[in-house]
Amino acid sequence: MSVIEEKTAAAPKSWWRTHSELGVCVFLFAVGVLVLVDALSIPTDFTQRGPVGPKAVPILVGSLLLLVSLLLARDVLRGGRGEAEAGEDVDLDAPADWRTVLLLSGAFLANAALIDTLGFPLSSAIMFWGAAYALGSRHLVRDPLIAAGVSLVTWFVFTVLLGVPLPGGPLMGVL
Repeated sequence: MSVIEEKTAAAPKSWWRTHSELGVCVFLFAVGVLVLVDALSIPTDFTQRGPVGPKAVPILVGSLLLLVSLLLARDVLRGGRGEAEAGEDVDLDAPADWRTVLLLSGAFLANAALIDTLGFPLSSAIMFWGAAYALGSRHLVRDPLIAAGVSLVTWFVFTVLLGVPLPGGPLMGVL
């Protein structure tokens, strides 16, 4: 074992590293506050049918999010840790794969930027192919064909069968 490996193996993990689940607690708490603030701003100047108004479910969901975040934070601070799944073979001490994260983020951002100009089928095909590439697939013929097929089928199901309009781009002239 080298000197660097001995130092990193002997060094204790930081407090934030051992209590990383608190990040989930903060996220749940923030979402709960957002839901409650949004729910309390729902106007009540319309006719209500039944005893439950439009604020009831969002207030319940927001309150439950706050409760879960506080209970999870208490458990984490008392030493509780989530167990990895038995089938998971992830090395929790390995560094994050930022290249994959950035490629996936780029694929999603490209979809968001291109969906209005190219339409859903083309922008989603680019996103699906980009996600496959980011996750390691290197089939230069198969991946774009599958991405195009999945995006076309999805667009067709939503737009034609379900009646949910998605931007078609160049396909609008075809159908």
